[in-house]
Amino acid sequence: MNNWILILGMLAITFAIRYSFFAFPHLRFPPLARQGLHYVPTAVLTAIVVPGMVMPDGQDWALRLDNAYLLAGLAAIAIAALSRHLLATIGGGLLAFFVLRWALGQLPL
Repeated sequence: MNNWILILGMLAITFAIRYSFFAFPHLRFPPLARQGLHYVPTAVLTAIVVPGMVMPDGQDWALRLDNAYLLAGLAAIAIAALSRHLLATIGGGLLAFFVLRWALGQLPL
């Protein structure tokens, strides 16, 4: 029963937040809030990706040179900083990841 109350509560809150933009179309955020909202995607993606890079097993820190996740992530960051091209970053990061996994003998074949 508690699970259903939790789910219904989350549904109500999510609906209220999203519906408020339709109910009050002239509502505008202050400039400082709008400026801060520009950083939300970067912060969310960082919070999702970085733990996978530094703790690939989900338990222990792996700040070592045999961590293909960390090295490929750093390579992708470098590619993004140099090229500023999304497809090059994705392709280069994937290529670096698979080459590192192959070179370190971590590919399950």
